[in-house]
Amino acid sequence: MGFPKNFIWGTASAAYQIEGAYNEDGKGLNVWDYYAGEGNHVRHNETGNIACDHYHHFREDVAMMKEMGIKYYRLSLSWTRLIPKGTGEVNPDGVAFYNALFDELKANGIEPMVTLFHWDYPIELHRKGGWLNRESSDWFAEYAKLCAELFSDRVKYWMTINEPQCFIGCGYDLGVFAPFVKSPKSDVVRMSHNVLLAHGKAVKALRENSKQKAIIGFAPTGPVYIPENQSPEAIEKARQMSFDMDDESFAFSTVWWSDPIVLGKYHDKAYKYFGEILDEIIEDGDMETISAPLDFYGANVYESMCDRSGDYATNSYIGCPRTAMEWPVTDDVLYWSVKFMNERYNLPVLITENGIACHDWVFLDGKVHDPNRIDFVHRYLKGLKRAAEEGIDVMGYLYWSIMDNYEWTSGYDKRFGLVYVDYTTQKRTVKDSGWWYKTVIESNGDII
Repeated sequence: MGFPKNFIWGTASAAYQIEGAYNEDGKGLNVWDYYAGEGNHVRHNETGNIACDHYHHFREDVAMMKEMGIKYYRLSLSWTRLIPKGTGEVNPDGVAFYNALFDELKANGIEPMVTLFHWDYPIELHRKGGWLNRESSDWFAEYAKLCAELFSDRVKYWMTINEPQCFIGCGYDLGVFAPFVKSPKSDVVRMSHNVLLAHGKAVKALRENSKQKAIIGFAPTGPVYIPENQSPEAIEKARQMSFDMDDESFAFSTVWWSDPIVLGKYHDKAYKYFGEILDEIIEDGDMETISAPLDFYGANVYESMCDRSGDYATNSYIGCPRTAMEWPVTDDVLYWSVKFMNERYNLPVLITENGIACHDWVFLDGKVHDPNRIDFVHRYLKGLKRAAEEGIDVMGYLYWSIMDNYEWTSGYDKRFGLVYVDYTTQKRTVKDSGWWYKTVIESNGDII
C-alpha cells in the first residue's frame, strides 16, 4: 500500500514570480508589471521586474531540478511574453524562450505541466475592460490555441487558470492584488462568468490543437473544512460547509467556480443571490462551453477553511503552530480536501500547490537548514498517503515552490522554496528540504 506507482511528484512556479526580464526581448506589460510598484500595495514596493531572473538562469535552474530528482515541473506561461498586447502579433523571442525551456526540461527527464494563466493579465486587455468584457473569453481562447500549436509536441499536461478566487476575489473584489480594483458585486459576477467562459473555450482550443493527447484540468484553491471529529455527523457538517457560499465572499468559495466547470451549473445559492444578473449574462451554450470535460481537478491547498469571525479562527487556537504567512498548520487538510473534492466532482485530484513559507537564511556552514519545512510537508503528505491508501483517486503532489520567489503583495520576504535564492546575487542554494524531498520522490513516498 501507499502511493500509486504512477503518482506524480513535482514542484511548481509561476512566470511573474520567477522569470524577471519584465520588459526584455519584446515582452509586453501585464497588470502586475504596471501596478505592483506604485501605491504601496506591495511590501517595500517590490516588483517582479527581476525576481529570480529565471529568464536568464533557466538552464542552471533545470540542471538543479534534475539534481534534486524532480520529475514533474508545473510552470505558467507569460501571456504578454508570447503575445505582447494580449491579442494579435506574436513575439518570436518569447516563443524562443519557452521552446528552449521545454527542450531543456525534456532533455533532463522532467515533464512540464503548463498553466496558461497565473494572474499576469495583459495591461492592453485590461484597458479594454479585461475580464469585464465578454470578448475576454475569446482573447484567452486565442492565446490557448497558440500555446497548443507551439508547445503541445512537448507539453501534454495543461491547466487553464490558477486560483480564480485570488485574481478575481483579491484583484477586483477586495482590491488587494493587481490591478487593485474594488468592483461592485454585480461586476464581479460578470467577470467570473467571463473567466469561466475563457476556461471552457481554452479547453476546447487545447483539445482541438494539441499534437498529442492533452491532459487538462484547472487549479483553483481547494481547501475544505476539517471535521471536528470522526463521527458521520461531523464529517457531513464539514462537507456541507466546504461546499457552501454566501453573497459577500462568494468569489472565494469553491463551488462558485468548480460547480459550473465540473457540474455544468451554478450552485443553487448563486441563483438565490445573483439570479437576475446570471439570467442576464448567461447566453445559450455558455454552460456547455464552461463545462467542457476535464481529465483532473487541481487543488491548491495550504490550510483548512475556517470561520474567521471570532478572536481565533476555527482552524486555529491560542499559540497554534503557524507558518511565516501566519497560516495555521492543519495537518489533515490534504486528506479531507482530496476526499471531499473527489466525491463531489468525480475527477482525479492533483495537489497543484502545497507548501510553507519559513524564516529561511543561509547558515554559517553555507547551507539552508529548514527542519520545520520538512516536518510540515511530512505531516501533510501523511494525510495524502492516507487518502491514496483508501482508494481515493489522488493523481499527484506538486510542492510550492521550486525556489523562493516574488510572493505577490508580500514581496520577497516570504520564502516558500525548496531552493534558497539570494536576490542580490541570484545565487541558488538547495535547502535541506530540497534534498529530503528528493528522497521522498525516490521512494515514491514510502518514507512518509
